[in-house]
Amino acid sequence: MSAAALPVPRLLLWRHGRTAWNAAGRFQGQLDPPLDDVGRRQAAQAAPHLARPLPAGAVVVSSDQVRAAETAAALTDVLGVPLRLDARLREVAMGSWEGLTREEVAERHPEQYADWMAGRPVVGRGGEDSADVPERALAALRDLPEAPAAVVVTHGGTSARVIEALLGLGPEHRRVFGPLANCAWSELVRQSGRWRLLRHNTAAPELPEGTAPRAVTRRPDAGASPEEGAPAPAQDADAL
Repeated sequence: MSAAALPVPRLLLWRHGRTAWNAAGRFQGQLDPPLDDVGRRQAAQAAPHLARPLPAGAVVVSSDQVRAAETAAALTDVLGVPLRLDARLREVAMGSWEGLTREEVAERHPEQYADWMAGRPVVGRGGEDSADVPERALAALRDLPEAPAAVVVTHGGTSARVIEALLGLGPEHRRVFGPLANCAWSELVRQSGRWRLLRHNTAAPELPEGTAPRAVTRRPDAGASPEEGAPAPAQDADAL
């Protein structure tokens, strides 16, 4: 089955909420820090906005890393549907960089860091070749049941590689799109045998701290109406 022939015609790729490592600019990769208080609040705020336009029968699948699974649970609680976990949706494994900050990597491995910033393959870091990421992630999506839509809760690097693969963008177009901010999402639909990006880096409106998220009634025919274009913090190591 090709990338264009997934069993769902609509995908929402949702990046997990913030962790303390995101805030500190520390590479997480396949290490597993949990959401911080901000990340949990982000997930609770975003979940109703994601849920409202979803059609009945939509499925939710998540990376099994705790920061993604915690984020996904906020949505499945709203929808009342089971959460599917799949290790193939994990973040890109970053080898010796995992646990280091951007500044530490730039100081210790300047050539590797320059290649990473430019979107080129990083030699000598270990971990995983980013070209292998869409292959494993799309394999997870091919195993989904037929459904009108799927919310895929994953990570900054993994979501970027999946978007590129679905849109047919090669390595020379790496990072044409800006990175997803924590708890932001992109929406793609399949039309005439091809995937089309409808929304990118969409985020729920920020609420004042201490304000409870307002319940949103699901309406299958509703259009998405949150703010778009939320920037990733400059120090967020996993966002690029």
